[in-house]
Amino acid sequence: MTDLRLEVIEKRFRDVDKIIAVSGGKGGIGKSLTASTLALILKESGYRVGLFDLDFSSPAIHVILGVGEAYPEEDKGIIPPEICGIKFMTIVYYIRDHPLPLRGVDISNALIELLTITRWGSLDFLIIDMPPGMGDVTLDVIRLIKKIQFLIVATQSRVVMETVKKVIKMLKVLEIPMVGVIENMQTTPSPVVKNELKAFNLPLLGEIGFDKGLENSLGDVNKLLKTDFAGDIRKIVLNSDGLKLKTTLRK
Repeated sequence: MTDLRLEVIEKRFRDVDKIIAVSGGKGGIGKSLTASTLALILKESGYRVGLFDLDFSSPAIHVILGVGEAYPEEDKGIIPPEICGIKFMTIVYYIRDHPLPLRGVDISNALIELLTITRWGSLDFLIIDMPPGMGDVTLDVIRLIKKIQFLIVATQSRVVMETVKKVIKMLKVLEIPMVGVIENMQTTPSPVVKNELKAFNLPLLGEIGFDKGLENSLGDVNKLLKTDFAGDIRKIVLNSDGLKLKTTLRK
């Protein structure tokens, strides 16, 4: 039996020019911070931006942005609230601080429902914060969002790079385009990430230095945008064609 929601999902993304999923395969590598700050900087640059937290098990972007009692507006679906000028959608609006103990088909159904009801409207960029791993949510997102591209977050850790390489290999097998790789939490210059990427012909877009003061900026967007972390992402956006639109900026 055909799931009619799948046709609706395609329409929901029709007016979104670029969809970038931020992934890396492991938790604790700064994926959510990268997704959040990237969205803020793209908005700062004049783009119309949406931000979608699809990490059902440990959503964190609402903490990073300091989201208070925001509630989506209902109008033939759900319109994401604007947070700091960004359309932001998260499962936290519905579960609050409660866990979401789902597995298997229940995860897929929850994801499909969220993709179906969310009305993004017209956007230049939609940034998606992906969960760790290569499980149901990741595979369903790839299946359901046709024009998605991936931005991979890595670190110098060889353990992290082993997982990152698996993610890249999976995306290549599935023929999913990748914008490139960002090296996060760099403490000293190291060839680890760059050397590992040579086998994949995938660009290293830039490095983000380890920022000791970053934790103190969480929940305060103004402070976050003044951090060295945000400064490094600005440089990456400025120098990466994959993080720009070829069309004129529309405000």
